Amino acid sequence: MPQLGLGTYQIPDAQVAGVVRAGLDLGFRLVDTAALYHNERGVGEGLGHDDVWITTKLWHDQHGDAAAALDASLALLGRDHVDLYLIHWPHPSGGKFVDAWRSLVALREAGLARSIGVSNFLPEHLDAIIDATGVAPAVNQIELHPRFQQRDVDAANRERGIVTQSWSPLGQGAALKDERIVAIAEAAGATPAQVIIAWHLARGWSVIPKAGDLAHLESNWQAQHVRLTEEQIAAIDAMDDPDGRMGPDPLEL
Repeated sequence: MPQLGLGTYQIPDAQVAGVVRAGLDLGFRLVDTAALYHNERGVGEGLGHDDVWITTKLWHDQHGDAAAALDASLALLGRDHVDLYLIHWPHPSGGKFVDAWRSLVALREAGLARSIGVSNFLPEHLDAIIDATGVAPAVNQIELHPRFQQRDVDAANRERGIVTQSWSPLGQGAALKDERIVAIAEAAGATPAQVIIAWHLARGWSVIPKAGDLAHLESNWQAQHVRLTEEQIAAIDAMDDPDGRMGPDPLEL
């Protein structure tokens, strides 16, 4: 799986094909979508026949029938398999995420998903599915940005051999104006967004920033060439705030 990918959350179906195609032309080879985004058809159109890593996700209203959900996603994407299929949220109150994981294991064995994983799972959710099946997720995609680093979840992922992938890696743009980020960007000859993406990459996480236009796509792609010093990485590490979550709490959704 490429470490740097292209996120498509909130990019409308009618626009996303052009964004994906532009991203592929720049060099992106990982595209992330989800049933919830309602843009899988457009993502598939943008992908064409290119050999690109495609990730999509199972929404919790279909935890009881993951096979049908993946069939629907594959039809929209125009693919016979995906590279990574994720349970989008554990939705513990629904009580079916362990059953959903069993279904994903079967879908992988059937060749419909080359790899399987989860998103927004806390350590207790990880343990529940691993204990039930003996199968650990390949990836846990979580909200992760300078102001909310989820070190406990990242540590749990590493202990279980799970790749941490960052969604909302720029903190919905809030960190871009932080004076510490701006200062590092000036010193590194980069943009604030490039600095934050480079920090994710330096910390060993996979990262899927969203971009809706060519300029931002190109800027995000060039972030992999930004090299931060240990001091700069430590300065961004120090921005962590346990109250910095911007998205839903996995225990409540």
